[in-house]
Amino acid sequence: MIPEVNIWAVLLATVSSMVIGSIWYAKPVFGRYWMKAVGHTDQTMQSGATRAIVVTIIVSFITAWVLAGAAAIAQNFYGGNFLANTLLTGVILWAGFTAARMITHDAFDRRPWGLTALNLAHELVTIVVMALIIGLFGISAA
Repeated sequence: MIPEVNIWAVLLATVSSMVIGSIWYAKPVFGRYWMKAVGHTDQTMQSGATRAIVVTIIVSFITAWVLAGAAAIAQNFYGGNFLANTLLTGVILWAGFTAARMITHDAFDRRPWGLTALNLAHELVTIVVMALIIGLFGISAA
């Protein structure tokens, strides 16, 4: 069984991910710290930027689609308020998959804790906004 998802919510959630990332990693916000922590310069940021953006769009779409599907499954199982179920599902998936795996990888990569915290917070905000959009749209498009 494939869960029913609202494609418009998934598409808007995908766009929201790009907007959040563009703001979060902008130089005046956290971009300068992020660039220094990962060893990027203005020159290295230019090379491969198009590929990274395309990959991000694809991965953001997959994330939104999976979140919408998981929320639909949770809604079917628990019932109640779809928005609340979607937000809770998003936070649980973030903690169990994104945060747990990122912390593990960053520990082995010996990345600075500040970089890990920055990226974890970005992912949490992204997932919560995606969940909010999906939760407000509902399960299926009319």
